[in-house]
Amino acid sequence: MAPIFHISFYKFAALHEPHAVAAHLRLLAADLLGSVLVADEGVNGVLAGSAQALDAFERGLLADTRFAGMVFKRSACKTVPFARLKVHVKPEIVAVGVPGGGASPDTRVSPEAWRRLIAQDDVVVLDNRNSFEYRLGRFKKAVDPGVANFRDFPRYVEAHAAQWQAEGKTVAMYCTGGIRCEKTSAWMRGLGLQVRELEGGILNYFQSLPDAEREWEGECFVFDNRIALDTRLQETDTTAEQVYADEPDGEWRLQRARRLDASR
Repeated sequence: MAPIFHISFYKFAALHEPHAVAAHLRLLAADLLGSVLVADEGVNGVLAGSAQALDAFERGLLADTRFAGMVFKRSACKTVPFARLKVHVKPEIVAVGVPGGGASPDTRVSPEAWRRLIAQDDVVVLDNRNSFEYRLGRFKKAVDPGVANFRDFPRYVEAHAAQWQAEGKTVAMYCTGGIRCEKTSAWMRGLGLQVRELEGGILNYFQSLPDAEREWEGECFVFDNRIALDTRLQETDTTAEQVYADEPDGEWRLQRARRLDASR
């Protein structure tokens, strides 16, 4: 069996015919497994397959000028991450519940600059993920906003925005691949906050810095059958049972993970 690789990608772009885009993506990804969401605001996907099939998909997608500059984060797999291919049209490519999408270039921070930024005292390092993801692994100075659902994040920000402004804090936020931060950054700037976001998210940080463990502790949860990755982007031995233990909706999440695993 040929080695299997995983890619993640997204792009905020005005797509006036998302159903036509989705149909085209189904053709491009015919030899791959995974999930792609398409909306008026852009595309967000995770796919797995052989290096050759992924290379062909990336070339095909980048041939569309609307997706110029899209970045693909790739890692090797021990476990096949997905059981089937799903390409869906949705209202949003990430469900947060705030308007926005597409970060301003001056809010994006490279992994190298992020390392310097989060060492400063006037910075709030904000984790823009679910609490169970935070508990599995996080940047060492990060704050857990107590998110059980992505839509809980805006409420936490609204409750703390005035305090952060009064203290002159810059909010440095991060998520797994960058999309949740990119979706919320414009909205947060609208609240008057000074916002910076880790470009490409945790996965880009791991990919870019061979000593990423200096600022990171634990593992990084991924929403597929691999469950978790270390700072070398290698699959760990962590199980879904361990991740979801003591979660309020842990049983539902665990049953969903077992369905994914059983269908491989």
